[in-house]
Amino acid sequence: MPMPLERKPVIYDYAVIRVVPRVERGEFVNAGVILACQHADFLAARIELDAARVLALDPAADLAMIAEHLAAIPAICAGGKPAGALGALSRRERFDWLTAPRSALIQVSAVHTGRCTDPVAALDALMQTMVRTPCAAR
Repeated sequence: MPMPLERKPVIYDYAVIRVVPRVERGEFVNAGVILACQHADFLAARIELDAARVLALDPAADLAMIAEHLAAIPAICAGGKPAGALGALSRRERFDWLTAPRSALIQVSAVHTGRCTDPVAALDALMQTMVRTPCAAR
């Protein structure tokens, strides 16, 4: 459990998780966010896969396999035995491993920095702005 933060904002790092169903095309769908806040001993990821958007890029995409790969990210963030060998690494080492550039079905954006007083609220806000699509105005 992350330790409570003082009211003074602290720095966090984050990266957006992307699903790239056809790597050769470079098209992607944002599917989650990883956030690390060293001051709060916090590392977590949230995933929300918009299957319809993925299928729009590749109608033959294997959604079950994609969901399985995405599910590994929060497990690695949590650490411990369920995360396998990566679970023994420090939070920062796990964040660095998760955010390393790769050419694969699951990729991440460049690492960005922000400031917050509550890393959980910051993660929620990033999910809202970076992953969820805005509702059409009616």
